[in-house]
Amino acid sequence: MHLKSIGAGIFSDLAIAFNATGLSPLPTITGTLATDAAAFAALFGQPATINATTGVITAPAAQDFIRIKNVREFPAMGTPPNIVNVPVYGQSQSQQIQGQADAPSMEITLNYVADDWKAGSALGNLIGGGHSCVFRFALANNDPFSYASKTAGVGIGSVQNTLWYFQGKIESLLVTPNLTDANQATIAITLQSKLYGAYTFD
Repeated sequence: MHLKSIGAGIFSDLAIAFNATGLSPLPTITGTLATDAAAFAALFGQPATINATTGVITAPAAQDFIRIKNVREFPAMGTPPNIVNVPVYGQSQSQQIQGQADAPSMEITLNYVADDWKAGSALGNLIGGGHSCVFRFALANNDPFSYASKTAGVGIGSVQNTLWYFQGKIESLLVTPNLTDANQATIAITLQSKLYGAYTFD
């Protein structure tokens, strides 16, 4: 369901698709996956089902992803412009043409929890390891994980949302010690594909 009301995206979420058993990142975006919202959704588990009569929410059998938790700030998300200003001799204004867009990158600021990023963990192994992963960014006004545990909740399909998917790598993690606030970390993600979306989970 797309966002249908004005509100703040304070429950926005970033997740990485993993194989459920081996905790290894899933393959790259290829073939029909790149044009199929349902195929993207399947990488991250199916949405919860809600009984219209009783209101009982049933979680999906498996959600094969790992969330990046404790995010302080997300960057702007979406499709960047690829417009180039071209001067034209004898004219007072330049013209705009479609150029070649640069591969975007993003930095995400976290409240640093060492256990989430320790060496040997699923997320820790992605830092600078050259592993290309499928990411999902979900813009959400309500908490999609409020009905169960934070790691195995009923999921994005239970609240209004807007979703983008992309291929990327976690290149670095830099920790900033802080005397008056939570210790912070910044992860840098490079994108190997365009952003696919905006999709929604009905």
